[in-house]
Amino acid sequence: MRIASYSLILAVTVLLTACGGEEFQDLRDFVKNAGAEMRGKVEPPPDIKPYEPFTYENDTALPDPFRPRKPDARNPSRAGSNQPNLDRPKEELEDFPLESLKMVGYLFQKNVGHAVVRSSEGKIYRVKAGNYIGQNFGQIISVTETEVKIKEMVQDSAGDWSERESTLLLVEQ
Repeated sequence: MRIASYSLILAVTVLLTACGGEEFQDLRDFVKNAGAEMRGKVEPPPDIKPYEPFTYENDTALPDPFRPRKPDARNPSRAGSNQPNLDRPKEELEDFPLESLKMVGYLFQKNVGHAVVRSSEGKIYRVKAGNYIGQNFGQIISVTETEVKIKEMVQDSAGDWSERESTLLLVEQ
């Protein structure tokens, strides 16, 4: 009985295999030949120019882009009209970038508004209008319950100084 059932299964398998061979031949031919005429052409890459190093020397008219530009104190026209006072003593908060400082509170004492500012090191400072803050010669213009307005002095690539206004907003926790 087992041999007969195995023989039947084998016969059915052979018949099914023989019937299905030519059914999708046209599809196989299409897939085989579909991309034969569609060969792309890639343009050759452009010629690479060799790198030529440039040495910045003191006698050239071009400034070295890797050295900080300091205003020339001997030449007032070069220093710019808005040059900050570089000789005044620096305050503690001028060591920190303005982005790392956060206003965390407000005090009103003796008719003067004071902002409570936290540095990136976690130390707390009390500042008011007139104090200096940040690394760009920022001077506090006004202090309100929600913000500290600051006038910064930034130097452009030509050595001229220009004003920029920034704000520290009260951070609620």
